[in-house]
Amino acid sequence: MVVVHKRKSEKMKYQNENYPLLTWKQKLARGAGIGLLVGGTLAWCDVSLASENTQVQDHYKNIIHKTPSRVEVCYDRQVSGDKTSDTIMGGIIGGVIGNNITKDLPDGGTAGAIIGSILGNMNSNSSGGTRTVCKTETRYTEESRTIYSHSTISFVYNGKNYSLNFKK
Repeated sequence: MVVVHKRKSEKMKYQNENYPLLTWKQKLARGAGIGLLVGGTLAWCDVSLASENTQVQDHYKNIIHKTPSRVEVCYDRQVSGDKTSDTIMGGIIGGVIGNNITKDLPDGGTAGAIIGSILGNMNSNSSGGTRTVCKTETRYTEESRTIYSHSTISFVYNGKNYSLNFKK
């Protein structure tokens, strides 16, 4: 059952008959009592938050960090001066022309192909030697870095050693 009391300031105050309102001194005394009770229980149970036998060790690892960059690389290449492609192309063109000119003769295309091959080889401007060739490549700059890996906590509980790995 709740009882409503009026005061001079016309503010309403609710009070439960079984639990009367406490003053700040009573609240402080009750809080101190609870604190002593919890503290005493922890001490009695031999629970310690920090111990001389507890150690935390950080572990690190080395990594290689690669940074890409694009570079143009040029080098000299030996070319042979092969005239084969010009000879074949001359033979094909000569065969077509020979077939069209000598439609009545059976071997006109063959004769045109032979003559075209000879002319294609003779008129080829392919020459051997060196030629500079350039291309773009991706190169990597490597840098060694040391980074955090994990931590280990070691402690003794009831005479037994424990060790746990964790990340911060």
